[in-house]
Amino acid sequence: MLNNLTDTEEGDGGAQSQGDSNPKESSPFINSSDAAAEKSQQYDGKNMALFEEEMDTSPMVSSLLSSLANYSNLPQGSKEHEEAENNEAESSRKKPVKAPQLGTLMGVYLPCIQNIFGVILFLRMTWLVGIGGVIGTFIIVFMCCATTMLTAISMSAIATNGVVPAGGSYYMISRSLGPEFGGAVGICFYLGTTYAGAMYILGAIELLLIYIAPKAAIFPLEGLEGAEAEAALLNNMRVYGTILLTSMATVVFVGVKYVNKLALVFLACVILSILAVYAGVIKTAVDPPVFPVCILGNRTLVWKTFDVCAKTVETANGTVTTQLWRMFCDSTLLNATCDKYFTANNVTEIQGIPGVTSGILAENLFGTYYEKGDLIARTNMESVEDPDDPLTNSNRYVLADITSFFTLLVGIYFPSVTGIMAGSNRSGDLRDAQKSIPIGTIAAITTTSTVYMSSVFLFGACIEGVVLRDKFGEGVHGNLVIGTLAWPSPWVIVIGSFFSTCGAGLQSLTGAPRLMQAIAKDSIVPALRIFGHGKANGEPTWSLLLTACICESGILIASLDAVAPILSMFFLMCYMFVNLACALQTLLRTPNWRPRFKFYHWTLSFLGMSLCLTLMFICSWYYAIVAMVIAGSIYKYIEFAGAEKEWGDGIRGLSLSAARYALMRLEEGPPHTKNWRPQLLVLVSTDAEQNVEQPRLLSLTNQLKAGKGLTIVGTALEGSFLANYEQTQRAEQALRKLMETEKVKGFCQATVSSNLRDATSHLLQASGLGGLKHNAVLVSWPRNWKQGDEHQTWRNFVELVRETTAAHLALLVPKNIAAFPSNGERFTEGHIDVWWIVHDGGMLMLLPFLLRQHKVWRKCKMRIFTVAQMDDNSIQMKKDLTTFLYHLRIDAMVEVVEMHDSDISAYTYEKTLVMEQRSQMLKKINLTKTEREREIQSITDSSRGSIRRKNPAAVTTQLSVTEDPPAASKEEKPEEESKSASSPVSPPDQVQLIHDNTTPTSPATPATPLTPGEGAQSPGEQVQMTWTEKCDGEPAKPPGAATPEGIKDIFNMKPEWENLNQSNVRRMHTALRLNEVIIKKSSEAKLVLLNMPGPPRNRTGDENYMEFLEVLTDGLNRVLLVRGGGREVITIYS
Repeated sequence: MLNNLTDTEEGDGGAQSQGDSNPKESSPFINSSDAAAEKSQQYDGKNMALFEEEMDTSPMVSSLLSSLANYSNLPQGSKEHEEAENNEAESSRKKPVKAPQLGTLMGVYLPCIQNIFGVILFLRMTWLVGIGGVIGTFIIVFMCCATTMLTAISMSAIATNGVVPAGGSYYMISRSLGPEFGGAVGICFYLGTTYAGAMYILGAIELLLIYIAPKAAIFPLEGLEGAEAEAALLNNMRVYGTILLTSMATVVFVGVKYVNKLALVFLACVILSILAVYAGVIKTAVDPPVFPVCILGNRTLVWKTFDVCAKTVETANGTVTTQLWRMFCDSTLLNATCDKYFTANNVTEIQGIPGVTSGILAENLFGTYYEKGDLIARTNMESVEDPDDPLTNSNRYVLADITSFFTLLVGIYFPSVTGIMAGSNRSGDLRDAQKSIPIGTIAAITTTSTVYMSSVFLFGACIEGVVLRDKFGEGVHGNLVIGTLAWPSPWVIVIGSFFSTCGAGLQSLTGAPRLMQAIAKDSIVPALRIFGHGKANGEPTWSLLLTACICESGILIASLDAVAPILSMFFLMCYMFVNLACALQTLLRTPNWRPRFKFYHWTLSFLGMSLCLTLMFICSWYYAIVAMVIAGSIYKYIEFAGAEKEWGDGIRGLSLSAARYALMRLEEGPPHTKNWRPQLLVLVSTDAEQNVEQPRLLSLTNQLKAGKGLTIVGTALEGSFLANYEQTQRAEQALRKLMETEKVKGFCQATVSSNLRDATSHLLQASGLGGLKHNAVLVSWPRNWKQGDEHQTWRNFVELVRETTAAHLALLVPKNIAAFPSNGERFTEGHIDVWWIVHDGGMLMLLPFLLRQHKVWRKCKMRIFTVAQMDDNSIQMKKDLTTFLYHLRIDAMVEVVEMHDSDISAYTYEKTLVMEQRSQMLKKINLTKTEREREIQSITDSSRGSIRRKNPAAVTTQLSVTEDPPAASKEEKPEEESKSASSPVSPPDQVQLIHDNTTPTSPATPATPLTPGEGAQSPGEQVQMTWTEKCDGEPAKPPGAATPEGIKDIFNMKPEWENLNQSNVRRMHTALRLNEVIIKKSSEAKLVLLNMPGPPRNRTGDENYMEFLEVLTDGLNRVLLVRGGGREVITIYS
């Protein structure tokens, strides 16, 4: 066993020394080896010989466990830092990275405490209690703390579900919800962290300019009132905020290590400040501090420029007026003219901090909301005032600086509970992240929530209401309100909170650029790739610059109360998606979802998500909408322009579940006629190199579908699946590439079978899933089907027609597909002609409508032709059809074509005769290919010769290749026909046809299309016999065929016509007559759609069926043969 272990370790070491040569996606294991020699040494003479051949992809368990146990979880940027420090050691092995050593306390708990406690607690908490009341503020605090606790539970579940590399919250969200959600939420989290930095900087400047050094203001506030004073304060904030931001960004740029070293100092400041507050609360029970507040009537006075809270004082010389008197009166004399309110009301001095045992809590239970500019008044004191008198000396009173309401308080408070991700962001530095993150984060939230909730009650129980509502402490000599409660001195809080806000700002400016760098390095947002670069040691220089610029935009807002709701939005959105990720993974029961943290449930995650969404709209509905628009825009941008990533995310699982649910619903029944649209199975053929032979078929698909509904592009391959697997993959890749080029949205499928007929049948039967199956088949007309070596092609085609009929599928067959337009072409005019012969569900009406939705066919007009028989009333038919189209809401011109019964022409008999004779020849399977072609040729020649003898002047020959309209030139005709006529296999008793150059011919012109004749086949060419037409367009009848006597004469000359299958004669007659009418009416149409006749029930006449279709569509440029699936696809009802 020891030898085994030694061998295994050596083999694994050898594999590791190879470097990361294999792509990570190619092997499911870490550091898997592909060294064949080592493999053979490793498994020779052991009990694992049975698995020798699989060792390339499946290493031994001992090797795998060794690799996993040695997996190092590097923090972000440390790898680059290590490489920069060890440039000289390129040829040698890199120094081993020291294993992370941080535990729960230092790695998670204390960083979370530092990030959660912040500027709001010191600068706004007392004001929140005063405005919202103890009950209202407690509700706000409870909601926000419950939200973060539920989010922490969800985050703990995600963080303990496998190894969490450095990257923290962004990594967790992106790998759980996919690149689109991950990128959108990651950028929102980045913006939130950046604006948090702006908020901390503004808080530090507020502490500096109002409480620490008011004289340092560049724009002095003395003597200014109202809007002027407010503007001067905001400008001071902007200037000093920009200076502080620049200095902080410089510190971060110079070195993060200085920030990390100072972190403990800043944390100590936070803890000491909070302890000082609690100590002050305890002291108030025994010895309340002296912080008097001066009240005039019931209005709180700004205690700055007076020393005594009284109008007059008694001295040895008598009654003397005070500084307060001089503020409201025009002289120091007792008979001076004073402010009316000052004269009518008394001055009272009350204690600002009566103490926790004073019973003041009852007065502070309920909130008092103010409009901007309202006086901060004591509610339980009386005052004498005239409602008609305007407010004078307003700068002497404490005023509300903003309009307050409940939802505003939520937005301002929420940033004080953010920072719960600090532990997960340090996951790369933790000794055991899966243990430390849940315990440390939940403990930190419990601690901070306890402090927040207790502080709400303690502030309400210790501090007078007017002092609580005094945001900047103007009534208590300009002291920080929470500082008045602290022990031993207010300066403990002021200095401590200043350093803690500076530290929090530095932490934000350190963390945000790294988050942006992580997003940029994932390459999911192409526009952000530049921010993935940095200094040689991995420091994100460009990201830091971007962060500083965004942070400056927050500083220019200059108001802490305005910036707080902005970052609340971004953090709430991030937390919402953390909860969504956990709920989604739990509900989907993904096999990989096995968190170590067991105290989670999808209902808790869902509740947390609902709370986040509710708080977003409570804080500010318009900010919430803007944040969602930003996230949605980023999502769509990543979806369309971002790199495709497969991270095994929950959204993919959700898509699968939703797809399964939708498919199960579709199974319940067929779609209603109103919802019917062609769900196409497009059958294409590929050449030997797996390139698609009919690319225009996919162009037509795109024009029919326009990205809607289901499209499956399939191809059939011949052979065995095992031998042709790679060929199948290449074929699917070629299909996928062509689909992307033609912008066809759908799926591709290649099927292999022993023969093409079976492979096509398998495609027809097995494509699609459940209710999401094709209802129409699009296949190209088989080219060159008359050539001898292509006989199997048309047989397969006829079988396909039969199978689609049996499966109740619609069939679309474009003929001459190469002439169809590409997606880039545009028809500026023209017609789409529909020849509605029989009604088979309304496909003929629907297809032109769908085509005209596409820009290629948009300018084409639609014409509908229908055929009237002898007994039909053509005028009434036209009326009915017009009404029908009106109800269908389809714009089209209507024409009824009358086809009267006429005698069957000699040409029809002759064409039928040649067709049947050729069919008989094809059935002689014992003939070789060459002999078969020659015998068919000889029969054709003899038939043509007999007609030429009867009327040589009326017959002309035309050589053409199937599907290629241009005929061969007149110069080529003599040689080719002579060659075919002089076949040595022809029986000697048959008359040979020799073309005479002096024979008069009537050349066909586009204005007088030729009626096609029989195509006798030879390799690569087809001989067509064509009756010429008169100048007026009427077909020229052969002499002797114009009267019944003429027909009898022909029958007397050709007795074999009497033995023809009369059904075939009738069909040929119909095909010729219809073709003649269609060419006359639709020769200039851009596209002709007509009903496709069904194949014969017995298989004896399959080749005749192909000939009928050929005759029917001959001479038309673009034809789409349509066969319905046996159900209505269009309705007049809404």
